[in-house]
Amino acid sequence: MITISKTLIFPLLLASNLVSGSGLAADKPLQTGGNPIVLGIGFCDPHAVVYDDRVYVYATHDFSPENKGFVMKDWWVWSSSDLVNWKQESVLKPEDTYLKKSFNDCWATFGASKNGKYYWYFSAGQTNIGVVVADSPAGPWQDPLGKPLVANGLVPTMARDPDILMDDDGAAYMVFGTYDYYLVRLNDDMISLGEKPRLIELDRKVGPSGEGKTSDKPSLHKRNGIYYLSWSSFYATSKELYGPYTYRGTVLEEKNVAPEFKGNLYPDRHGNFFTWHNQWYYIFNDNSHPGSSKFFRDSCVAYLHYRDNGEMAPVRVDTIGVGQYDATQLKIQAEDFFALEKGEVRDGPDGGFEVRGLTEGSYLLYPNVKNLEKNASLSLQVAATAGGGVIEIRDHSSKGTLLGTCTVPDTGDQFKKMICTLDNAAGTKDICLVVKTKASEKMRLDWLSFEAQANR
Repeated sequence: MITISKTLIFPLLLASNLVSGSGLAADKPLQTGGNPIVLGIGFCDPHAVVYDDRVYVYATHDFSPENKGFVMKDWWVWSSSDLVNWKQESVLKPEDTYLKKSFNDCWATFGASKNGKYYWYFSAGQTNIGVVVADSPAGPWQDPLGKPLVANGLVPTMARDPDILMDDDGAAYMVFGTYDYYLVRLNDDMISLGEKPRLIELDRKVGPSGEGKTSDKPSLHKRNGIYYLSWSSFYATSKELYGPYTYRGTVLEEKNVAPEFKGNLYPDRHGNFFTWHNQWYYIFNDNSHPGSSKFFRDSCVAYLHYRDNGEMAPVRVDTIGVGQYDATQLKIQAEDFFALEKGEVRDGPDGGFEVRGLTEGSYLLYPNVKNLEKNASLSLQVAATAGGGVIEIRDHSSKGTLLGTCTVPDTGDQFKKMICTLDNAAGTKDICLVVKTKASEKMRLDWLSFEAQANR
C-alpha cells in the first residue's frame, strides 16, 4: 500500500543560480525538490551519473509549453548534492557541436567519464549520435570529431538515444537504437567505436504501446553480475553483456503511483537507473502535472529496490520524491534511506523490504525530515539477535549531535516496535540512525515513524 504525504513546501532555487543563455526567465524562481524535481521548465529525458559525490543529470530541454511537436533547441546539465536542491550547470548549444548551426531536434543524451575526461553523448535528431568532451562534468564542451560518432545508416534502425555502461573491467559500451537495440564497445579514447555494433537479442518485445514493440531510449546498467537492459519503464536481464536478454517486467504499477501521477502510466518515460550511497534510483520523464504535455515534460525520481532474485520491484511515485521525508507520513520505509553504511536491502517477510546486517559501524541517513514536532517521538520497527544493542539517533551525520537513544533487546526473528523521545527543536532535521552492537550482533530495520504528541 502506498502512503501519500501531505503537501510539502518545496524549496526555491533562485534564478541567479542559472546559467546565462539557458532560455529561462531570469526573474522567475524555480520550484525544486520532490516530484517533479524541477517543475514546469521542460527539463526532461533525464540521465543521471554520479561524479565526486554529486549527481549530474544530462537532459534535454522541451523548449515551450506551447510546443505542438518536439522542439528542443539545446541540451542541459543539472546537478545536485542531495536530490532535493538542483542547480543548472551548463547548456550545450548545437552551434558548439559538429552541427555548427541552430537545430530544433536536440534529443536524448548521456554522460560518462574515463581517464580524467568527461564525455557527453547526444542525439542529433533521430538518426545521428555525436559526442563532446570536457575537463569537468559541467563543461565547457568541445566537439573532438567534427562529425557524428554514430552516423545514419550504420545500423538498420534510427541511431539515437545513446546510453553508456562502464563495465567492471573499465571498458565502455554504448547501447542505442529505436525499437531494436544495438550494443558497441568504445575504444579507450571514448570517441571511436571498437567494433561493429551488434543487435541485442530480446526474447519478448513489449512497451508503452503494448505487445510486439519496445520503445526508444534503451539504457543499460549492471548489478551483482546481472546486466539490466531497460526501455521506458520496462526491462530485461542477462548474465552476458551481449545477451540474449529475458524480459522481466516493468517498474511502474498503478497501485504504487500517487493520484497526481496517474494521467498516463506508460508514456515516454526516457530515463535511467543509477546508484549512490548504496541506494538505487530510477529517474524518468513525466507529463502528468498541469502545464505539462507530451511535448513539454518534467522529470521525476524514485527509490528502486531489488528482490533477492535480482528482479527490480515496482517503484513508488509520489510528490515527496527522494532525499526528503515528512514526519506526518504514517511510515518511512527503512529501505528508502539517502545513505547506508554497513547493511543491505533484502526481501522482507511481508512482501516488502527490510534493511539487514546492521551491526557496529552501521548507520542510515534520512535527511530533510520536515514537520518534526519539538521533542518528537520516534518509533522503530526493529529486530535484533545475540543480545540486542543500541540505536543512537543523531542530527545530520553519524558523528552529529545526539538527539536520543533507543535500546533494542534481543527479539530473535521477530520485529518489535521500539519508541524513544528525541531532544530536538521543531522543524526540519537530518535524522541519522547509528547502530551500536557487539561485532557478532545484527539488527534488522523495517520502518520508522514520528508520532504526534496528540497520539502518544
